[in-house]
Amino acid sequence: MQKITPNLWFDGNAEEAARFYATLLPDSHVDAVHRAPADNPSTPAGAVLLVNFTIAGLQFTGINGGPQFPFTEAVSFVIDCDDQAEVDRLWDALTANGGEPGQCGWLKDRYGLSWQIVPRELGALMVSLDREGSKRAMEAMLRMSKLDLDVLRRAFAGEAVS
Repeated sequence: MQKITPNLWFDGNAEEAARFYATLLPDSHVDAVHRAPADNPSTPAGAVLLVNFTIAGLQFTGINGGPQFPFTEAVSFVIDCDDQAEVDRLWDALTANGGEPGQCGWLKDRYGLSWQIVPRELGALMVSLDREGSKRAMEAMLRMSKLDLDVLRRAFAGEAVS
């Protein structure tokens, strides 16, 4: 059992969000849905109050707390992607149906939660001993919304990129 569990505050759609997130990565599922035993400030008796779910083996709790505390970019989740295909798949899924692309691999999903969809190789490009290559890769990344690993590699190598 993990010692710390992130608790995400939703405005009535915690179960919907949890079921969506459970489709994104292996070892993801909804573990339990708890209904309010009595009326409370955010939910009537019998409505979904808490959802326990797992994303990529990490446990989360979603609470239907109401509109008072929306998500901000101050907290985001980074998904370390194996390749461009995984970047593309997750980017498309998370920006669909009202999600919003951001800069440098950041996006907001349809629930307002911020994510960073990052190819694993980006770390090696950014901390390489080839400082000029790292600089070129970073400059290329700063012009992107969804990260494009091929363009990052070409920038690192000093090839012209558009």
